[in-house]
Amino acid sequence: MRANLQSTAAATGLATTLTDFYELTKPSIVWLILMSTLMGFYLATTGPMPYALLLNTIAATALLAGGTGALNQWWERAADARMRRTLGRPLPAGRIQPATALVFSIGLSLAGLAYLHAATNALSFWLGVFVLLAYNLVYTPLKFHVWWSTFLGAFPGAVPLLLGWTAVRNELSIEGWALFGVLFLWQFPHFYAIAWMYREDYERAGIRMLPVIEPDGASTGRQIIAYSLALIPISMAPAWLGMTSVWFAVPAFLLSAGYLYYGILSARRKTGTQARVLLRASVLYLPLLYLFLLIFKA
Repeated sequence: MRANLQSTAAATGLATTLTDFYELTKPSIVWLILMSTLMGFYLATTGPMPYALLLNTIAATALLAGGTGALNQWWERAADARMRRTLGRPLPAGRIQPATALVFSIGLSLAGLAYLHAATNALSFWLGVFVLLAYNLVYTPLKFHVWWSTFLGAFPGAVPLLLGWTAVRNELSIEGWALFGVLFLWQFPHFYAIAWMYREDYERAGIRMLPVIEPDGASTGRQIIAYSLALIPISMAPAWLGMTSVWFAVPAFLLSAGYLYYGILSARRKTGTQARVLLRASVLYLPLLYLFLLIFKA
């Protein structure tokens, strides 16, 4: 009986540890990255689907994305300890030691880059290197100094669609850049909504988000509206570039116009409740746009 209890406790402890390491990789963001990479890959493919290349690209991207997210949590562990919404993460809660997290994140990132280089091409590999370095060595440190770090962080954040494209085409074509533009612009209303909702948390952590340094919300509202407006024509670009049927422009316009509508409401009302509505709209927007890309692919 005692041996059984000990083995059960050991199994429970192992499961908890594995769960903590999984959480360290920011799985919700990894799934978004994989969905975007898959979409870029699918749109770039002509003829039969190269399933082996697809699986290898997704696996390599998952490793790289998980390592990048873990390294980001290692960088921000002190700030996470000062924010209510992140206090329970493995590092600030003390369930994983910083040195262990650093080794884990670097190992996962390097494995992802090596896999990406072996499975795809040099261009996709260098895009992966850019994401890892720009996100962790540029965007993350600057968050504590300047509000426009959000703009810089949107560049590595928009690479997954482009990465999926280059894995197949091995070129930075206008079609790939159009996909990059969609994800680049989508991020701003999404992250400004989060920043508005948790501005007090960010202020406690010393993170210089726009709603923290300009708490009246006017500048945040203008940013949300400007980027939402720019997203409308960019979202329809796949139709004009021959990547989809021209009919794709209709749902792309309607989705983007709806996104703009909720952005305007958030900019006008400046409430946490309306920011949460905008956040939900952003979470719905991207998978729905991807769905119509699947349906209307040329």
